[in-house]
Order: sequence, then C-alpha cells, then structure tokens
Amino acid sequence: MIDYENLNKLNAPFETEFRNAFDNFLNVGYYILGQQTKLFEEEFASYIGAKHCIGVASGLDALELSLKVCEFPADSEIIVPSNTYIATILSIVNSGLTPILVEPNFATCNIDPTKIEEKITSKTKAIMVVHLYGKSCEMTPIQTLCKKYNLKLIEDCAQSHGAKYKGQTTGTFGDFGAFSFYPTKNLGALGDSGAITTNDSVMAEKLRAYRNYGSEKKYYNKYTGYNSRLDELQSAFLRVKLLHLDEINTHKRKLANLYFENINNSQILLPARDSDYFDVYHIFNIRIKKRDELKQYLLDNGIKTEIHYPISPNKQEGYQKWFADIECPISEEIHTTTLSLPCSFAHTENDILQVIDTINRFV
Repeated sequence: MIDYENLNKLNAPFETEFRNAFDNFLNVGYYILGQQTKLFEEEFASYIGAKHCIGVASGLDALELSLKVCEFPADSEIIVPSNTYIATILSIVNSGLTPILVEPNFATCNIDPTKIEEKITSKTKAIMVVHLYGKSCEMTPIQTLCKKYNLKLIEDCAQSHGAKYKGQTTGTFGDFGAFSFYPTKNLGALGDSGAITTNDSVMAEKLRAYRNYGSEKKYYNKYTGYNSRLDELQSAFLRVKLLHLDEINTHKRKLANLYFENINNSQILLPARDSDYFDVYHIFNIRIKKRDELKQYLLDNGIKTEIHYPISPNKQEGYQKWFADIECPISEEIHTTTLSLPCSFAHTENDILQVIDTINRFV
C-alpha cells in the first residue's frame, strides 16, 4: 500500500535530532516563550526574508491575529478566494468581519487578480490571498490593487513554505504572512503550531502582546488579547525541520517532476507551471471529471489519495449566513474534480512511478 502521507516515515530521518532537541528542552526546564521559540522566530524570519516572525499556536490563530491587530471596523469586508480551505474564511468571521469571495484562476487554483477589483467597496479593508497547494499567487497585480485602494494585504502561507514568486518568498509580499506548521506541511511540527511574519516593527510588537493575553509587561494588559503561543517543544522540533526544509522541498519538486514528465492520461489536468513561480508542492493536485472513479481505482490498486477539498466554501452548511445566495462555478468545478496524489518527503521515486503507471492505465 502506498499511503497518501505517513508521518512516521516522514519524520524518521530526523529522529536523532528530535531526541537531542527534546533532551535539551527538558534539561533547560523552560516551556513557554523561551530561548527555543526566540531562536526559531529569528531563524524562520531569516529563511523567509522578513524582519519579524511571531510564533503562535496554529495557522488559524496566525490569520486571526493578523486581522485583529488591524482593528478594522465591525462592518469591514475582507476579500478572500472562493476555493480556499475553510480556516481562511473562519479567521475572517471569527474576527467579526465579512468574507467576500473572489473566484480563482482556473489553471492555477489561486485567486484571480482580474476578478478582485470588481469586489472592492468602501467597506473593503484587506485582501487575504492564499498560496494554495504550495504555489504562490500572482502577487504583482494584487500588490498594485492594495496600494491603489489603501488595503492591507494578508498572505495565507499555510501551504507555501519556501514557495516563491519572481524570486521573492511568500510571506514577505504583504503586511502579514500567516503560516501553519501542522504536521503534514512541508515545514511540519509534531503538533499544532503557527507563525506570523511581517516587516512592520510596530505591528510585530503588537502581535507579540496580542498572542500573550495582550500583555507587553507581565500582568499588565494593554490589549484585549489571546492565549496563542508557540510552545518551546514545538519550536525546538521546528528548528530541526527548518534545517531540512530545502531538502524536503527539493524532494517534493523532484517527485512532482516525475508526474509532469510521465502522466500521459488525456483525462488528467495537471497543475499549471510557469517560470515566474517556484512551487513547493505541499499538495500535488490534479483534476479529472471522473475524480471519484479514479480515486477508487487507485485505492483498489493499493494507492491512497486525498481530496483538497470536496466542498466549496459557499456550499458549506455552517457558512450560509454569508454565502446563501452566492454561486462560485469555478470554485465548485475545482472542488468536484480535484484529487491530491501522493507527493511526500516519505515517498520514493518508485512509489510515484507506480502511481503514474496506475493513473495511465485508468480508463
């Protein structure tokens, strides 16, 4: 059986480094916002190319805190892609704001810059882009729109650790970059964790207070904050994995290239590629009208796959307050045809060639 993902195999090469990191963590005896978190924040900011990194408890918290520190009026609208994972939209509604859906580009699955301006109103305060599947959005026109309308730009980088657009790393284009380090990510912790990157020193200090009960000084609460802190143990593990992130991304890109070079089934729509983009393939996403049939065929042949994601956000039951009468045909087609193939640091080239052979035999 070829698993879609096997975290035990994925993390096995780092086991000795993890144990050393744990021993050091245990011996120091400092568990919250200590030296490991400080060092990881410095190292990750340097890797991304940002001035500041603020570790938080999850990717959702990274998005939500980025919105909260902006202190937008309660009726503000936030533009967001219509085919994102629900956490992106949840961060907006949890902040008491209104999500405005914009359809993706059919080829890239990322927000279509040509469709954004028509959705901007006097209530629009920010554009929240999502670098889906490990591919950067087309950032130049989006940055231009943000400047033209004086909008904040928030990047959901949960799937794009190390991805680039025109040589610049995701998480450095906007006011904030929100990262998840969920265990399956290219840079995955051994539990929930996240971070925010920014070049704004004032906002960075505000975020550090917000994540820690709104406190800049112990027991003095300047803001109505949160308890959302990247703990020391996950920071220690992330420091280990960060040393190997380029190796992980290189391996996933090599596996992706095998798919590109060898899938010859005419029913399959492969991911878009362009020289302006450095893709890191957190997810290797294909599309096919007979998605469910292919998924079952692969499973019958010992290959597990995933669907990211089966339901378009505008069709989610819990979000009809915002999306009851909204149709998103491009998003809906993507959600009904998308299939995620194995493409992990734990997979070998032989694994991927077996997947390819099976796909090419599917009728």
